[in-house]
Amino acid sequence: MREKQIEQKLVRAVRAAGGIAPKFVSPGLDGVPDRLILLPGGHLAFAELKAPGQRPRPLQQRRIGQLRQLGFRVYIIDNMNQIGGVLDEVSAT
Repeated sequence: MREKQIEQKLVRAVRAAGGIAPKFVSPGLDGVPDRLILLPGGHLAFAELKAPGQRPRPLQQRRIGQLRQLGFRVYIIDNMNQIGGVLDEVSAT
């Protein structure tokens, strides 16, 4: 399974939940997570997508740490089976 497949499934699942999952691109700020998860009711999280078993690179880990320190939820998703639980958690907060 490839990262792209997991990312596509996340986008479809977020749409099915009534939200959007735009690609997150931040010129001048490398290492940001791949996608925003925006769900009805103002629920927001970031998602870093990886192929199964892969870990974020050091710069990505620093950015994830910065976002978490600011109080944002950041999920590292490397398995399609994680997606439902992530969306449940995001929509509950």
